Amino acid sequence: MGSVAPEALLPLDPETFAAESREVVDFLDGYYRNVERYPVRSDVEPGRLRALLPKAAPKNGEPMDAILEDVQRHIVPGLTHWQSPNFFAYYPGNASTAGFAGEMLSAGLNVVPFTWAASPAATELEGIVVDWMAKLVGLPERFLFSGGGGGVLHGSTCEAVVCTLAAARHRALSRLGGHEGILRLVVYASDQSHSTFQKGARIVGIPPSNFRVIPTSVASGYGLTGDGVRDAVEADIASGLVPLYLCATVGTTGLGAVDSVRDLGEVARCYRMWLHVDAAYGGSALICPEFKDCFDGIEFADSVSMNPHKWFLTNMDCCCLWVASPAALTCALSTNPEYLNNVTEKSATEVVDYKDWQMALSRPFRAMKLWVVLCRYGAVGMRAYIRRHVDMARWFEQQLEGDERFEVVVPRRFSLVTFRLRPRHKGDDAAEALSRKLLMAINSSGRAFMTHFIVDNKFVIRMAVGGAMTEMRHVRDAWELVQEKTREVGIPLGVTKKHAL
Repeated sequence: MGSVAPEALLPLDPETFAAESREVVDFLDGYYRNVERYPVRSDVEPGRLRALLPKAAPKNGEPMDAILEDVQRHIVPGLTHWQSPNFFAYYPGNASTAGFAGEMLSAGLNVVPFTWAASPAATELEGIVVDWMAKLVGLPERFLFSGGGGGVLHGSTCEAVVCTLAAARHRALSRLGGHEGILRLVVYASDQSHSTFQKGARIVGIPPSNFRVIPTSVASGYGLTGDGVRDAVEADIASGLVPLYLCATVGTTGLGAVDSVRDLGEVARCYRMWLHVDAAYGGSALICPEFKDCFDGIEFADSVSMNPHKWFLTNMDCCCLWVASPAALTCALSTNPEYLNNVTEKSATEVVDYKDWQMALSRPFRAMKLWVVLCRYGAVGMRAYIRRHVDMARWFEQQLEGDERFEVVVPRRFSLVTFRLRPRHKGDDAAEALSRKLLMAINSSGRAFMTHFIVDNKFVIRMAVGGAMTEMRHVRDAWELVQEKTREVGIPLGVTKKHAL
């Protein structure tokens, strides 16, 4: 490896910037052209990278081509390739040319818009794009800045959950008249809700014993309904506790279930609870009119979140959080040190200071990334993108339904298909073990990557279609792989019925 002389260190020299940026773009161009050839999930041993890299940072700098060579040789083999068209695990983590361009602009401009004055255009663009997104997914006027609400871009749903829990806690404790009341506050979620709600509740000081996990059932498609919540709330009130916060989910992580937002909203309003709607995954599909029913009753919500970095072609990280009452959020999160005050004629009420809408002070220019995606692809293009994945998932589900060896565990709602090997009889432990073995065989092949879930003691394989590079041929290949590995684990070819896309 060569070295760069210390006197040559000009970190933002325009010519060096242009040349080295081209090297990085060329590297990524080669990566995307070849990503399909890599095993989707890395099979390296723990500690591999530490053994390959030096014990300390280089004394002198290295040229970019040498660094990229190390990336190819040492880093790429240890990656699980989330942008592979054969990545069907977890939920998608989308990337796109527009998302990358927006990220380059954000990183290149490198502004830190924690207050309006710190970068007025960045703050105002954020307000514009969250309003655009609110309209696209069908949120009512009360979540727009023009309607008295507003939105912010966080890094993840976890941040949105902690911030809204803090807002709900502040509102409730103000009503109860003292911080000691925190020991009485109760949070409610379903057994399908994301684990981040339990983590968030602990972070804001809710006792773990005051977190209620409400069971769901196959009868409701594992969506949370109001009856179970109402019973739990009544029991807590009878014990002297105070209902604080209720989570509804549109597209649960394990099964893609959709909670009854209207049903839960009515319960939340009755008992003065904060209702948060987590649409991290499913929210992207709501730009399509055929999925709008998932937000029936959304007018009851106090806050809503969705992640464009999942299924909306926006590179990590980007989470939209909308609140009906910005004051409820900022009262809980605002600080006003003198060094952040601006000597200006602008009134503080005329501008948004996003430092008061989040946990951290510093923040990146995320709005640039989402704005470029929206401008480059448009609503029509994004709807076509979502529907393409839904169609591919529908085809995969149909193949499973046409093969007697498989059981679709929950009817597909968006682009997540859940399945397992069909038990021959009740309590067929062998079928459960074979489903585990099947998933391991699929992933070990390197030709696809899927993950699993457990529901009602059933081992369920999850096939989440949503990659930016995924085409119908990849889904067909995945189906052929599932059939091949099913035979290998000892289940012969079943009776099948052909389905066409």
